[in-house]
Amino acid sequence: QVQLVESGGGLVQTGGSLRLSCAASISITSIAFMGWYRQTPGKLVAGITSTGSTNYAESAKGRFAISRDNAKNTMYLQINSLAPEDTDVYYCVGRRAGLTGPYDYWGQGTQVTVSS
Repeated sequence: QVQLVESGGGLVQTGGSLRLSCAASISITSIAFMGWYRQTPGKLVAGITSTGSTNYAESAKGRFAISRDNAKNTMYLQINSLAPEDTDVYYCVGRRAGLTGPYDYWGQGTQVTVSS
């Protein structure tokens, strides 16, 4: 069973930064699409394909940066200039094939809390 394990969340002050990590139990080169999904309002904030193409939600552009390290089977989300509205549970998600459709893999989520 494929596992995605997030880490890196926590409590940070407004203006601070965090780097979330998502470690996979399989080679991420076999995962066509990976991304970070916010619990509220339930949407993808950033995604990256196996070839390295990225996309961001409008609200994430400029402050979020998604990346992946295939050698470490890990995906990252760098979040800068954090604001209270970024507070949420962030889930690592993955899709075996294709760029659309339901996600095959979900992590357990990591809490990000931004204090004002």
